[in-house]
Amino acid sequence: MQGVPDHFDHPLDRAQFRRPAHRAGVELYRAHIVRHAFEPHTHEAYGLGAIETGVERFRYRGSDHLAPEDSRVMMNPDVLHTGRAETDGGWRYRMAYIDADVVETITGQRGVWFRDAVEHDAARARRVTGLLDALWQTSEPLAFDGMLLELLDAFSDQARAARPVARDAAPRFARVVEYLRDNLARRLTLDELAAVAELSPFHFLRAFRTQYDATPQQMLMALRLFEAKRRLAEGVAPVQVAADVGLSDQAHLTRAFAQRYGVTPARYQRQVRD
Repeated sequence: MQGVPDHFDHPLDRAQFRRPAHRAGVELYRAHIVRHAFEPHTHEAYGLGAIETGVERFRYRGSDHLAPEDSRVMMNPDVLHTGRAETDGGWRYRMAYIDADVVETITGQRGVWFRDAVEHDAARARRVTGLLDALWQTSEPLAFDGMLLELLDAFSDQARAARPVARDAAPRFARVVEYLRDNLARRLTLDELAAVAELSPFHFLRAFRTQYDATPQQMLMALRLFEAKRRLAEGVAPVQVAADVGLSDQAHLTRAFAQRYGVTPARYQRQVRD
């Protein structure tokens, strides 16, 4: 794609995605990140993985976390998070992003959630790394599904049976997030969103930021880029995706996508559709 870089600014930064053709709702990811800092984003799926080398710092659920070498990383769906290197050499890691309905189907458990974002256990982390590497390499659907079950089993010691409901989690904020999803391509105002929540504008802004550790604009951009990711995986042209999700042009999509997912839209589309 002329005029669009197909790599990070730093020559050591690398990221790759892969989707198995036979199993919808699963996405594999591997990366080595040295300089890139990921903007707040969401995968709207469970993020399960392990750090191979280095240390990652990320913000998740209102707190900063450090994930060192040989640690497992566990993220619940729909939670905004960031990511950057804490060590000079960056960090190398692998992840699987698995939709909630897929996890429920495989494990037979509904509403699984993870209380801790990071857990340092060298043996378990290396097992996860090995499983993620094997999932990436295999071309056999039956073998893939068997290892996917093994991967979820490898996190069973950290899984909880039902996600607790926070006392301050007001339904009004859920309505606002759904409103954002339904209006990705529009230019929204604070007054408009506050009206959905039935709060005064700046009261709403403060309360929303407390609830999600993000402003409404940050949430909107995360939702826009997640929808862009989904549409790119379906084969929609990047220029059309940019228009559909409310970004100014293809260059805006490219910058925003790379900041959150570590690859350009064109490269991501090639990786998941090859």
